[in-house]
Amino acid sequence: MIYVTRLNGKVFALNCDLIETMEETPDTVITLTGGNKYVVSESIKVLIERIIEFQHKCQQFPRIEE
Repeated sequence: MIYVTRLNGKVFALNCDLIETMEETPDTVITLTGGNKYVVSESIKVLIERIIEFQHKCQQFPRIEE
């Protein structure tokens, strides 16, 4: 999940695994695989950085200390 901001300033979490497309028109429109669309204030570049950061966190394994 990543946090995004609606144009009215409200922040919500979005499941980034369901993102199908992102377009800047000039606001960013996110379309999910189910067809839902969200208009957010973040740029595509910022969203991609958040998605990459989220995916890195998901792939980290805890260290096992002996």
